[in-house]
Amino acid sequence: MQAGMQSQPTITPSAAARVPRMPTTSNASPEAFELRGVSKRYGAVPALDDVSLRFPAGSNTALIGSSGSGKSTLLRVLLGLEWPDSGEIWVDGAMLAPTQVLALRRRVGYVIQEGGLFPHLTALGNLALLPHHLGWNRDRIRQRAEELAALTHLPPGALERYPAELSGGQRQRVALMRGLMLNPDALLLDEPLGALDPIVRHELQDELKAIFDQLGKTVIVVTHDMAEAAWFADRLVLMRHGKVVQDGRLDDLCRRPADPFVTRFVQAQRTLRGVSP
Repeated sequence: MQAGMQSQPTITPSAAARVPRMPTTSNASPEAFELRGVSKRYGAVPALDDVSLRFPAGSNTALIGSSGSGKSTLLRVLLGLEWPDSGEIWVDGAMLAPTQVLALRRRVGYVIQEGGLFPHLTALGNLALLPHHLGWNRDRIRQRAEELAALTHLPPGALERYPAELSGGQRQRVALMRGLMLNPDALLLDEPLGALDPIVRHELQDELKAIFDQLGKTVIVVTHDMAEAAWFADRLVLMRHGKVVQDGRLDDLCRRPADPFVTRFVQAQRTLRGVSP
């Protein structure tokens, strides 16, 4: 862990109040993303069921829930990787059309579990793919990569290594760097720390939160860990079977559950009961 970094504390219902809401940027729409009555099915299975949500520009939101609740599908729909069967996706105040998806992906950083790096390319090669396609020269790519290496505390020399030569935490740092390479307006992160061991996970939790606070971008992070969600964001959206069960702060879910499932989900989280992970 970097010097001066604090480890993640045990989360209590009042801890969410300590996580600051990021200010809305003056040149952005009040809603960076919005879903209006969005549904998506895979065969007979509803992944999203008439979901309506707003994500203000500059805000941090955590999507939580059990496996199969629709969290990852929601991110993919926002990014245009999946298209809804019904409903509308709005981005920066305008309805998203299929012809706009490629341009949207260049403005939104997307980070997945285990990084998704190409094994035959070095870390720098992975970072360079899209910028090179957009016409960046080598010097500009190298400069941006080194800036992000400093931001994410990637060790010196790691840019020249292949993914198999990097630790799990280093691969996840490179994945975050790739998501930030074009300085996107928003970051969508799908279980970015789920595959890491507890010590590395806590270290990266601290560092990711510091990066989110520093950059002030719209952040939507998917996790099944409620304590991690409350560490990253003051707004938690709990999903189940493709529906939003409750949308609020940690204190709302703990003290004012909207459904018996909310109580069961909260009680299943060891760190919320004061037991260290």
